[in-house]
Amino acid sequence: MTAASGTRHERKERTRRALLDAALRLLADRGFAGLSLREVTKQAGVVPTAFYRHFASMDDLGVALVEESMRTLRTMIRQARSAPDTSTGMIRTSVRTLVEHVRAHEDHFWFLVRERYGGTGAVRQTIGVELRLLSSELAVDLARFDGLRTWTTEDLHMMADLIVSAMLATVVDLLEARPRDPDTDARIVRTAEKKLRLILLGVPNWRSTED
Repeated sequence: MTAASGTRHERKERTRRALLDAALRLLADRGFAGLSLREVTKQAGVVPTAFYRHFASMDDLGVALVEESMRTLRTMIRQARSAPDTSTGMIRTSVRTLVEHVRAHEDHFWFLVRERYGGTGAVRQTIGVELRLLSSELAVDLARFDGLRTWTTEDLHMMADLIVSAMLATVVDLLEARPRDPDTDARIVRTAEKKLRLILLGVPNWRSTED
Protein backbone atom coordinates (compact mmCIF):
# COMPACT_ATOMS: atom_id res chain seq x y z
CA MET A 1 0.00 0.00 0.00
CA THR A 2 1.42 3.43 -0.95
CA ALA A 3 1.54 6.36 1.44
CA ALA A 4 -1.21 8.10 -0.53
CA SER A 5 -3.52 5.10 -0.50
CA GLY A 6 -2.74 4.55 3.18
CA THR A 7 -3.73 8.13 3.91
CA ARG A 8 -6.96 7.73 1.92
CA HIS A 9 -7.77 4.56 3.86
CA GLU A 10 -7.09 6.31 7.15
CA ARG A 11 -9.32 9.24 6.16
CA LYS A 12 -12.09 6.82 5.17
CA GLU A 13 -11.82 5.00 8.49
CA ARG A 14 -11.89 8.29 10.41
CA THR A 15 -15.03 9.37 8.57
CA ARG A 16 -16.71 6.01 9.20
CA ARG A 17 -15.75 6.26 12.87
CA ALA A 18 -17.12 9.81 13.02
CA LEU A 19 -20.47 8.64 11.60
CA LEU A 20 -20.74 5.79 14.12
CA ASP A 21 -19.80 8.04 17.04
CA ALA A 22 -22.22 10.74 15.88
CA ALA A 23 -25.05 8.22 15.71
CA LEU A 24 -24.29 6.97 19.23
CA ARG A 25 -24.31 10.52 20.60
CA LEU A 26 -27.65 11.26 18.96
CA LEU A 27 -29.08 7.96 20.21
CA ALA A 28 -28.44 8.94 23.82
CA ASP A 29 -32.02 10.19 24.16
CA ARG A 30 -33.99 8.52 21.36
CA GLY A 31 -34.56 5.32 19.42
CA PHE A 32 -32.81 4.48 16.17
CA ALA A 33 -36.05 4.80 14.17
CA GLY A 34 -36.11 8.51 15.03
CA LEU A 35 -32.65 9.14 13.63
CA SER A 36 -32.16 10.71 10.20
CA LEU A 37 -29.24 10.52 7.81
CA ARG A 38 -28.92 14.30 7.69
CA GLU A 39 -28.74 14.53 11.48
CA VAL A 40 -25.98 11.95 11.62
CA THR A 41 -23.90 13.54 8.87
CA LYS A 42 -24.32 17.02 10.35
CA GLN A 43 -23.23 15.75 13.77
CA ALA A 44 -20.25 13.98 12.16
CA GLY A 45 -19.28 17.08 10.17
CA VAL A 46 -19.58 15.48 6.70
CA VAL A 47 -21.85 16.13 3.73
CA PRO A 48 -24.86 13.78 3.36
CA THR A 49 -23.53 12.28 0.10
CA ALA A 50 -20.40 11.11 1.93
CA PHE A 51 -22.56 8.81 4.06
CA TYR A 52 -23.05 6.39 1.16
CA ARG A 53 -19.32 5.84 0.79
CA HIS A 54 -19.49 4.01 4.11
CA PHE A 55 -23.02 2.67 4.56
CA ALA A 56 -25.65 1.55 2.08
CA SER A 57 -28.50 2.85 4.25
CA MET A 58 -29.40 3.92 7.78
CA ASP A 59 -30.24 0.28 8.53
CA ASP A 60 -26.72 -0.63 7.45
CA LEU A 61 -25.37 1.94 9.91
CA GLY A 62 -27.60 0.50 12.64
CA VAL A 63 -26.38 -3.04 11.98
CA ALA A 64 -22.77 -1.83 12.18
CA LEU A 65 -23.53 -0.23 15.55
CA VAL A 66 -25.04 -3.51 16.81
CA GLU A 67 -22.03 -5.52 15.66
CA GLU A 68 -19.64 -3.05 17.31
CA SER A 69 -21.65 -3.00 20.53
CA MET A 70 -21.84 -6.80 20.65
CA ARG A 71 -18.07 -6.99 20.26
CA THR A 72 -17.95 -5.30 23.65
CA LEU A 73 -20.03 -8.12 25.13
CA ARG A 74 -17.94 -10.75 23.37
CA THR A 75 -14.79 -9.23 24.81
CA MET A 76 -16.35 -9.55 28.24
CA ILE A 77 -17.15 -13.24 27.69
CA ARG A 78 -13.63 -13.93 26.40
CA GLN A 79 -12.10 -12.34 29.48
CA ALA A 80 -14.39 -14.37 31.73
CA ARG A 81 -13.07 -17.56 30.08
CA SER A 82 -9.79 -17.03 31.89
CA ALA A 83 -11.56 -17.33 35.24
CA PRO A 84 -10.66 -20.21 37.57
CA ASP A 85 -12.27 -23.54 36.72
CA THR A 86 -14.88 -23.16 39.45
CA SER A 87 -18.40 -21.79 39.28
CA THR A 88 -17.60 -19.23 42.00
CA GLY A 89 -14.60 -17.94 40.07
CA MET A 90 -16.56 -17.79 36.84
CA ILE A 91 -19.43 -15.86 38.45
CA ARG A 92 -17.20 -13.36 40.22
CA THR A 93 -15.05 -12.67 37.17
CA SER A 94 -18.00 -12.51 34.75
CA VAL A 95 -20.01 -10.05 36.84
CA ARG A 96 -17.11 -7.74 37.60
CA THR A 97 -15.97 -7.74 33.99
CA LEU A 98 -19.52 -6.99 32.85
CA VAL A 99 -19.75 -4.01 35.22
CA GLU A 100 -16.42 -2.65 33.97
CA HIS A 101 -17.54 -2.92 30.34
CA VAL A 102 -20.93 -1.35 30.94
CA ARG A 103 -19.42 1.61 32.77
CA ALA A 104 -16.77 2.05 30.04
CA HIS A 105 -19.22 1.74 27.12
CA GLU A 106 -22.57 2.97 28.36
CA ASP A 107 -23.50 4.48 25.01
CA HIS A 108 -23.21 1.05 23.36
CA PHE A 109 -25.23 -0.69 26.03
CA TRP A 110 -27.99 1.95 26.07
CA PHE A 111 -28.30 1.47 22.31
CA LEU A 112 -28.55 -2.33 22.61
CA VAL A 113 -31.09 -2.23 25.43
CA ARG A 114 -33.34 0.33 23.74
CA GLU A 115 -33.29 -1.35 20.34
CA ARG A 116 -33.68 -4.89 21.69
CA TYR A 117 -36.99 -4.06 23.35
CA GLY A 118 -38.23 -1.09 21.35
CA GLY A 119 -36.48 -1.24 17.99
CA THR A 120 -37.78 -2.43 14.66
CA GLY A 121 -36.47 -3.90 11.43
CA ALA A 122 -32.92 -4.95 10.67
CA VAL A 123 -31.40 -3.48 13.82
CA ARG A 124 -33.63 -5.42 16.21
CA GLN A 125 -33.21 -8.61 14.16
CA THR A 126 -29.43 -8.25 14.23
CA ILE A 127 -29.46 -7.85 18.01
CA GLY A 128 -31.47 -11.08 18.27
CA VAL A 129 -29.00 -12.93 16.04
CA GLU A 130 -25.99 -11.58 17.96
CA LEU A 131 -27.48 -12.52 21.34
CA ARG A 132 -28.16 -16.06 20.13
CA LEU A 133 -24.56 -16.27 18.93
CA LEU A 134 -23.34 -14.99 22.29
CA SER A 135 -25.45 -17.62 24.07
CA SER A 136 -24.05 -20.35 21.79
CA GLU A 137 -20.48 -19.31 22.57
CA LEU A 138 -21.27 -19.38 26.29
CA ALA A 139 -22.78 -22.86 25.95
CA VAL A 140 -19.47 -24.08 24.52
CA ASP A 141 -17.64 -22.56 27.49
CA LEU A 142 -20.02 -24.18 29.99
CA ALA A 143 -19.34 -27.63 28.55
CA ARG A 144 -15.78 -27.54 29.92
CA PHE A 145 -16.97 -27.71 33.54
CA ASP A 146 -16.98 -31.19 35.11
CA GLY A 147 -20.61 -31.14 36.19
CA LEU A 148 -21.80 -30.11 32.73
CA ARG A 149 -19.80 -32.38 30.44
CA THR A 150 -22.60 -34.96 30.26
CA TRP A 151 -25.31 -32.40 29.56
CA THR A 152 -27.04 -32.39 26.20
CA THR A 153 -26.42 -29.53 23.78
CA GLU A 154 -30.01 -28.41 24.24
CA ASP A 155 -29.64 -28.21 28.02
CA LEU A 156 -26.35 -26.33 27.76
CA HIS A 157 -27.97 -23.79 25.46
CA MET A 158 -30.91 -23.45 27.84
CA MET A 159 -28.57 -22.72 30.72
CA ALA A 160 -26.56 -20.28 28.61
CA ASP A 161 -29.78 -18.44 27.71
CA LEU A 162 -30.63 -18.11 31.42
CA ILE A 163 -27.19 -16.68 32.17
CA VAL A 164 -27.32 -14.22 29.25
CA SER A 165 -30.80 -13.07 30.34
CA ALA A 166 -29.55 -12.54 33.91
CA MET A 167 -26.60 -10.53 32.63
CA LEU A 168 -28.80 -8.38 30.40
CA ALA A 169 -30.97 -7.64 33.45
CA THR A 170 -27.81 -6.57 35.27
CA VAL A 171 -26.92 -4.28 32.35
CA VAL A 172 -30.31 -2.56 32.68
CA ASP A 173 -29.84 -2.22 36.46
CA LEU A 174 -26.45 -0.58 35.93
CA LEU A 175 -27.70 1.84 33.28
CA GLU A 176 -30.71 2.87 35.36
CA ALA A 177 -28.84 2.96 38.70
CA ARG A 178 -29.69 5.88 40.95
CA PRO A 179 -27.72 7.25 42.62
CA ARG A 180 -24.60 6.65 40.56
CA ASP A 181 -22.06 5.71 43.20
CA PRO A 182 -19.82 2.78 44.24
CA ASP A 183 -22.32 1.60 46.85
CA THR A 184 -25.08 1.26 44.26
CA ASP A 185 -22.78 -0.63 41.88
CA ALA A 186 -21.70 -2.92 44.73
CA ARG A 187 -25.34 -3.73 45.50
CA ILE A 188 -26.01 -4.51 41.83
CA VAL A 189 -22.93 -6.75 41.74
CA ARG A 190 -24.12 -8.70 44.79
CA THR A 191 -27.56 -9.18 43.28
CA ALA A 192 -26.10 -10.30 39.94
CA GLU A 193 -23.83 -12.84 41.63
CA LYS A 194 -26.77 -14.23 43.60
CA LYS A 195 -28.83 -14.63 40.42
CA LEU A 196 -26.05 -16.60 38.75
CA ARG A 197 -25.51 -18.76 41.83
CA LEU A 198 -29.22 -19.56 41.85
CA ILE A 199 -29.00 -20.68 38.22
CA LEU A 200 -25.98 -22.88 38.97
CA LEU A 201 -27.50 -24.41 42.11
CA GLY A 202 -29.64 -26.67 39.98
CA VAL A 203 -26.69 -28.18 38.11
CA PRO A 204 -26.00 -31.19 40.40
CA ASN A 205 -29.65 -32.27 40.46
CA TRP A 206 -30.61 -31.54 36.88
CA ARG A 207 -31.73 -34.52 34.81
CA SER A 208 -32.75 -33.88 31.24
CA THR A 209 -35.94 -35.64 30.20
CA GLU A 210 -36.04 -36.77 26.61
CA ASP A 211 -39.40 -37.44 24.98
